[in-house]
Amino acid sequence: MSDKLDTGAARSTLPMKAWRVHNFGAPGAMTFETIGRPKPGPGEVLVKIRAAGVGPWDAWIRSGRSALPQPLPLTLGSDLAGEVHELGAGSVELSLGEEVFGVTNKQFLGAYAEYAVACTSMLAKRPKSLSYIEAASVPVVAVTAWQALFEYARLGSGGTVLIHGAAGSVGSYAVQLAHGANVNVVATAAGADMDYVRKLGATKVIDYRNQRFEEHVGEVNAVIDLVGRETQTRSFGVLQRGGRLISTVAPPDQQLAKHHNVSAEFFLVEVTTERLERIAELLDHGKLRPELGAVLSLSEARKAHMMLEGEISRPRGKIVLSVDPPE
Repeated sequence: MSDKLDTGAARSTLPMKAWRVHNFGAPGAMTFETIGRPKPGPGEVLVKIRAAGVGPWDAWIRSGRSALPQPLPLTLGSDLAGEVHELGAGSVELSLGEEVFGVTNKQFLGAYAEYAVACTSMLAKRPKSLSYIEAASVPVVAVTAWQALFEYARLGSGGTVLIHGAAGSVGSYAVQLAHGANVNVVATAAGADMDYVRKLGATKVIDYRNQRFEEHVGEVNAVIDLVGRETQTRSFGVLQRGGRLISTVAPPDQQLAKHHNVSAEFFLVEVTTERLERIAELLDHGKLRPELGAVLSLSEARKAHMMLEGEISRPRGKIVLSVDPPE
C-alpha cells in the first residue's frame, strides 16, 4: 500500500474532516483538520465512514511505536463501518451505496475521518444484526481471535485452551469463538471481570491478580497470550507436549518452547473479506456478540486516545467513534 492515503498526493478538492498526525507523540500530537478526500485506486473503494473503531494499535502508530513503517503526515484509524461512496478501478465485488465493515489497509491508516479509502479485499458486507457503531467495533479484534484459535493454535472440538486477558476486546471474542467450537476454555481475568468471562463461555476463570494460574490449570492444548511478559513465560509450563503458545503481543522465547517440546508463535492479524464474512455470519446467527465500551463522536478522538493511555477512565469494551453524516 502506498502512502498516497496520507501524503495528500491523491486527493480530491472536496473537503472532509480527519484526525492527522504530523509528528509522533502523545494524544496531544493529534490534530483535527480539514483536508481533501482521498481518491480510491485499483482494488479500492472510498467509504463514507459512519463509525470507526479505536484500538491500542492506533496508539502505537500515533506514538511512533508501530511495527510497520508509517510515513508522516498520516490519518489515524483502521476499523470502520460505512457505505461505499466511490469505486476505484477493478472494484467489482462491491457496489455504490453498499454497507460495509472491515479495515482500511495493511498499514491500518485512514479511518478517523469522514471518508476513507479501503482495500476491497479487507471489507465485507455489514452484518445485518449490527448497527454501524457495533460493526466498527468488530473487525480487527474478532479476526485476531479467530486466527489465533483456529489458524495458529489449530484448536478443534474437545480441545482445551487457556486464554490470557479474556475480558479484553480480543479475549472476549476468543472465549466466545472457542466455546462455540466446543473447545474447553480456561481463562485469566481480573476479579471484577470473572463473571463476565464465565457468561461468555469459559468453564474456569482465574483471578490473575490473586492466583497463580499454573496452580489451577491442568495441561492444555494451547495458550492464547494476549498479555505478554512473565505471563507468557510462565504459560509454557501448562502446555502439554506438542502444544501451541500463540501470542499477539510479543514473539515467544524459542529456547523455552524447545525445552518444553511445544511450538510458540507471534502473529500480526490479517483481515480479509473471507474472515470477515465468517465473523459476520456468526454475529447474525447470535453466536457472537460485540462488547461496546465508550462511544464518542469523531471530534473526540483525542479523548479516546487518552482512554487508551489510561489518562481517562473507560468502561470495559471497544471504544468507537461515531461519525455524523458529512454534508
